[in-house]
Amino acid sequence: MTLLRDAALADAFDRGAGAYDRLVALNPGYHGQLRRSARRLGLPDGGSGCRVLDLGCGTGASTAALATTLPGADIVGVDASAGMLRRARAKPWPDRVRFVHAPAEELSRAGVSGPFDAVFAAYLFRNLADPDPVLRTVRGLLAPGGRLAVHEYALSGRRADRLVWSAVCRGVIRPLGTAAGDRALYRHLGRSVAAFDTAPAFAARLGRAGFDRVRVLPLPGWQTGITHTFLARRPPERPGGAR
Repeated sequence: MTLLRDAALADAFDRGAGAYDRLVALNPGYHGQLRRSARRLGLPDGGSGCRVLDLGCGTGASTAALATTLPGADIVGVDASAGMLRRARAKPWPDRVRFVHAPAEELSRAGVSGPFDAVFAAYLFRNLADPDPVLRTVRGLLAPGGRLAVHEYALSGRRADRLVWSAVCRGVIRPLGTAAGDRALYRHLGRSVAAFDTAPAFAARLGRAGFDRVRVLPLPGWQTGITHTFLARRPPERPGGAR
């Protein structure tokens, strides 16, 4: 099966939006892990006075994690799936949260402009046909010294972790997706993780995109070695405006 990309993937998420929150709620620690990655951004004073971009916000689970851990931040959630965004917008939000419908590759066309103090991207980059241009765009949207946190399925590279992921896909993810009528979307989920960068490879990709202070942090529970938080920074400007 070919991986779903671009409009085909957005359409699949549109169709799956109705069951999405119910299915992810079956993942132990799903929301807590997102909050953990949001806290790892390390923004001071609860994000007071900060602008944060939630790139690939889906139905708003990552947005909720940011809103909880950064009660002082203004948050812009962006997603390519209109169906997922309808679910997100239907939830109660403070005035400091807003949503924009746009693919990650077309942020400027949708009026999403920086500078942002931080960008958060959960379960996004493995779904992109080419992550590198989007990483460069993210770097450009960040203020000098701005922070990036990527919360992503990226296997450690150990054979044992790949076997665990394969077993979870066969025994849990694909059967649940099929029962919900979204077999193609959840088969894509399994295969997109297997085809994506390992954690060390994605860290190297961040460095090539111009980020510094790149760190790879594990997440606890069954996802150890399967899901990671990647932290990085847009380097600050040097004296005289050089970077």
